[in-house]
Amino acid sequence: MPEQRFEEYLFTALDGFPCSLWRLIKEEASPEGPVLLVHGAGVSGNIFNPPTPRNIIDALSIAGFDVWLENWRGSIACPANQWDLDQAAENDHPVAVREVCRLTGAANLKAIIHCQGSTSFMISAVKGLVPQVTTVVTNAVSLHPVVPWFSRVKLEGALPLIQSVTPFLNPRWGDEPDDAVARWLKRWVDLTHWEKDTEVGKFVSFTYGSGHPALWELANLSRVVMDWIKTEFGKVPVSFFEHIRKCVAAGQLVSADDSVRYADQTPKTAARFVFLTGKKNRCFLHASQEKSFEYFNLRRPGFHRLYEYERYSHLDIFLGEHASRDIFRDIIRELQQ
Repeated sequence: MPEQRFEEYLFTALDGFPCSLWRLIKEEASPEGPVLLVHGAGVSGNIFNPPTPRNIIDALSIAGFDVWLENWRGSIACPANQWDLDQAAENDHPVAVREVCRLTGAANLKAIIHCQGSTSFMISAVKGLVPQVTTVVTNAVSLHPVVPWFSRVKLEGALPLIQSVTPFLNPRWGDEPDDAVARWLKRWVDLTHWEKDTEVGKFVSFTYGSGHPALWELANLSRVVMDWIKTEFGKVPVSFFEHIRKCVAAGQLVSADDSVRYADQTPKTAARFVFLTGKKNRCFLHASQEKSFEYFNLRRPGFHRLYEYERYSHLDIFLGEHASRDIFRDIIRELQQ
């Protein structure tokens, strides 16, 4: 595919935090209208832009969509900060959606949301903060985070220790541990992760899940993509892990102050939700998306969809060498309905 170029639009979240939008530059018309892609924690919008034969940005552009990438406060393209899901849901995503509509003149848009971009965006949706969004394709986790048992052990047992020694974790420490804490954690990763991944890839698995690896099946990734990943991960704050710990313990998304259980409420959104999950996901188990699909399907039977992919995990849904053939067709078909 030809090299992609993006135009950057800066925006300020409701609490003053600096964020940005990247819009794919293209000469062809976009009759399908705007689609907003929302990344996970400790990466950036560029995580949707891997060097595969045809990535999701390519596929959406070819299908006639006006492609936008949001860099919310969990992005490594933003200043490092201690954030939680509520902050992103209340301050970042509503402004990003409004900005895309303003800049394009569109009355509404569609969204593809991943991991903690998905959990925070789902909070925005169920609180009625993004009414312009008509269709949401969500990958890996939505309202009901379900993790492997060892991830629960790490969240409950190891997190307090991590909080006492560092405000951030950074998978790049796999290649470049820059202080004593990073070097100690790197030694621990070396002892516990024996998979044939890169050093950064192993640190990603230590940080975000329980598998070997946790976020992808190595068989789905080319060597080029494995090497590319090494520069796509960065700092993620322990404040996020503290919030998701509470959510995992509750069996659903809850507010950071424990005052609101988001799946106990009637969702204030008319959007159609399409849930994607890899059956081999070792970050958030496929039960996460199954539970969220059931939650929405009970309220409007037959309106929403669930796709489960036997050979895929978490992030290889977008980074996989054959994801265009195996997954992107489903995404585009659902967005075009």
